Amino acid sequence: MSTATAVAHPNIALVKYWGKADADLALPATGSVSMGLDVFPTTTSVTLVDGREARDAFVLNGHVVEDGALTRVERFLDIVRQLAGSDARARVESTNTVPTGAGLASSASGFAALATAAAAAYGLDLSERDLSRLARRGSGSATRSIPGGVSVWHAGDDQGSYAETIPAPPMAMVVVTINDGPKAIGSREAMRRTIATSPFYPAWVSSTTETVGDMLVACAAGDFTRIGELTESNALRMHATIEGAFPPIRYLTARSVAVFDAVAELRAAGLEAYATADAGPNVVVLTKPEDRSAAATALAHLGDVIESGTGPAAHVIRSEGTGEHQHPDQKESAE
Repeated sequence: MSTATAVAHPNIALVKYWGKADADLALPATGSVSMGLDVFPTTTSVTLVDGREARDAFVLNGHVVEDGALTRVERFLDIVRQLAGSDARARVESTNTVPTGAGLASSASGFAALATAAAAAYGLDLSERDLSRLARRGSGSATRSIPGGVSVWHAGDDQGSYAETIPAPPMAMVVVTINDGPKAIGSREAMRRTIATSPFYPAWVSSTTETVGDMLVACAAGDFTRIGELTESNALRMHATIEGAFPPIRYLTARSVAVFDAVAELRAAGLEAYATADAGPNVVVLTKPEDRSAAATALAHLGDVIESGTGPAAHVIRSEGTGEHQHPDQKESAE
């Protein structure tokens, strides 16, 4: 019996991913840049079982899952099975410490951990690039949780769309959790509606492509101020684009906006910090490492705060009986 356990962490986009060029292959309309967190890990075990089993099994945080989430896991495992030339079903057990569906990248850490564990359990010897490509098929943002650190996710075709770590100055984040419950409209539906109905979406694509280039230059130069300015601007542009959908979708609440305002006040007072928010009400504040505790203290009255440094790459922590390894090029046609 082959089993493997992996750990992955969520990432927060400095330049956002919002919208697919190809939904089946999870190819993004633009590139994006993110910073991995060192908090909220997801730990996932994949154990192969008799191929005659009718379905895979999925246990999340101790509860058996039998709804659409199981179907999504099964579809992902089907891709892994094609790559491995295997028909073995699997039991997936996952402990996710990220609030699920709250706009804090729970699917990123979840599918990055699943991809890493499943690849090991099925005996695939994938490079980091190909593991990132695989994770993308489960959740786009999971692509960036494979390499860890500060990474860029390249837009492109199936072969060319992956994430890799890039040089960047030391940075930290303060997560301000306003609501850790699931959001009313999931990211997939919100993306679909934005693309279909927001008049601002074409401008979002063109401006974000430009912002990715600017962000890569700022990261390579170690220019924290420029990184922060681009991060906050890009987040607000994304939310404006989403709010332009019909019917409108509004993720930011009054308390979310209050955090953005408080961060602006911190900057005016001399503490350099910049706010961002993914598709949800919770706000993440980018700071220099030496300033993160002061920022957390200043923002604690607005929500639950958690400080984070830069997170590690997804990695296997235990693997037993995984057998022969196979390079992905041997099964490339399966994708």
